Amino acid sequence: MNSEIVIAIIAGLGGMLGWGLADFFAKKTIDRIGDVVSLVWAHIFGTLVLFVIVMYQIIANGIEIITSIDALSLILLVFFGLLQAAVYILVYRGFSKGQISILSPIFASFSGLVAVFSIIFLGEIISGYIILTLAGIFAGVILLSFDVEAWKAKRYSLIHTPGAKEILLATVLAAIWTITWDGFIYDQNWIVYALFMYIFMTIGLLIYSKLQRIKLSFSKQQGVWKFLVLIGVCEVVAYFAISYGYSSTSLTSVIALLSGAFSLPVIILAKIFLKEKMTKIQILGIILVILGIMLVPVI
Repeated sequence: MNSEIVIAIIAGLGGMLGWGLADFFAKKTIDRIGDVVSLVWAHIFGTLVLFVIVMYQIIANGIEIITSIDALSLILLVFFGLLQAAVYILVYRGFSKGQISILSPIFASFSGLVAVFSIIFLGEIISGYIILTLAGIFAGVILLSFDVEAWKAKRYSLIHTPGAKEILLATVLAAIWTITWDGFIYDQNWIVYALFMYIFMTIGLLIYSKLQRIKLSFSKQQGVWKFLVLIGVCEVVAYFAISYGYSSTSLTSVIALLSGAFSLPVIILAKIFLKEKMTKIQILGIILVILGIMLVPVI
């Protein structure tokens, strides 16, 4: 089996599980303390986890931080961090205004945009069979967050749907971030780059909370600290996984589409632990994604 395919699949699955678990744990915090407060604290904990990991790498393996980043790279890392912070803010703002069942499939499409752009414009070389498999995975990603009844009930144009403008902008920015991060981090010191990008993302979220005058303090009795830590840890797993994959392989489309299926673990965990019902459409989406994951390494 091609080692590049293996790395891409592992990286994509790491992103899927990391972001999926983070979203699942976020269900435990957002209703209690709010979306922005959850975002800020989770990313603070994520930054601390990343810092500890990088410090370990410095001590154990002697990696260099200063020599890994020049002035231009630092500026670009600020850009990537703030851009990703903007994506988070727009997604949460959009979801707070409108129906998630309508808006979620739109945002999920960013991974498809990345795959198409990489294959058509950046010359990513993959076989026709893998393209068909990736198309199936993308269809599964969309179906995972698709609610037929909600779409049937909608009798107005999508652009006028509450939250749609924020989600559409977030989708475009997420695709831009992914494509440019892939090119920027390829064959670079991905651990150090991920740390600095994440730090600047956290700073961006902190600045936003201050500008909006959002209080970050909350009662200890609300019992959300453990979930905020878990969100931060899972976010770190996701960013580590995709950064490793993008820096080590040229299979951008595979990593993007698999990591973009983060709704899959959320739906399965919600079914197991929260007793939420799966729709037939979601079950079909799960089947398509799982079949795609199984087929990618063998075709």
